[in-house]
Amino acid sequence: LAGGLAAPLIGRLFDHSGPRMVYTLGLALLGGAFLAAAFAQQLWQFQLTLGLCAGFGIACIGNVPNSIMLGRWFGPKLPAAMSVVYSAAGAGVLILLPLSQVLIDRVGWRGAYQIFGGTALILLLPLVLLPWKLFASGSATLARSAATDLIDEGWTLVSAMRHHAFWALFSTFFFTAVGMFALSAQIVAYLVDAGFPPLQAATAWGFSGVVLLFGMLGVTWLDGVIGRRRSVLFSYAMSIIGIGLLWLLKSYPNVWLLTAFVVTFGSMIGSRGPLITATAMKIFRGERVGTIYGTITIGSGLGSAFGSWAGGLIHDMTGSYDALLLFALISVILGMIPFLVVPALRQ
Repeated sequence: LAGGLAAPLIGRLFDHSGPRMVYTLGLALLGGAFLAAAFAQQLWQFQLTLGLCAGFGIACIGNVPNSIMLGRWFGPKLPAAMSVVYSAAGAGVLILLPLSQVLIDRVGWRGAYQIFGGTALILLLPLVLLPWKLFASGSATLARSAATDLIDEGWTLVSAMRHHAFWALFSTFFFTAVGMFALSAQIVAYLVDAGFPPLQAATAWGFSGVVLLFGMLGVTWLDGVIGRRRSVLFSYAMSIIGIGLLWLLKSYPNVWLLTAFVVTFGSMIGSRGPLITATAMKIFRGERVGTIYGTITIGSGLGSAFGSWAGGLIHDMTGSYDALLLFALISVILGMIPFLVVPALRQ
């Protein structure tokens, strides 16, 4: 939630101060938050450090600044570049999760936070020394091409918010995040309830980080083959099929259905991100694109927070997962609808 709400501020800061300031601030906040969390004693201290500060820090090194800077270098190939960057997050999870467990076993969770926080602060030195002016300048060839082919239409945040595409993209981010996060937080418990051993359930869902790499790259490849709209709709169809398979697992728990679910649903988590980002960057191109795109991504932050909370609430109120699955399914379909009906997203 903190990262989502901070996104427009990050976009504005990037527009005015450049990437060096944004990435340095983000890494400093992460390092400081982890170190402070190691000494936290009360709940509000964890909320302040790991919730607010870490959330803001992640936003500073996250999708908003990454997409703006990559857009200056890759232009039409932005979806492919973004998919590689997005995929790195999945690879990082595969590495850091077992490393975190090893550190917790050896030095405790407080010691693990100290190590991660100290490492982040040490990395500030090489980060500051990077050639940020070169990174921020972008490709000269792309800049000349953009000057010839693309016109800065003078978008401001106010004018963008009056355009139907702004709210279409906002709603896509919001409802998709609601559906995906409502399920993601409950999947391991659901699989255990369906009859799978806890270790098998956790391991199977953990492999979503592996298939995510292929799903994201695959959807981006489809963008160049069948077009952006069809690629996005394909990814939504896969997510919907995955939800259906998850529902079947309750009645027919077996490894084959479980594998099919992980491949269909797990591979599509975040797979639409690079394509939707590229769409927003294309529609609202100009000097204020960072602020505009950052504001649009508030939808993702709000959706992920609301989805996680709503998923748990629905299960607690109904005592089963059927209503939760229906809620997630409807949310994902609502996230898909703008690409079916909104003119700017149908092109």
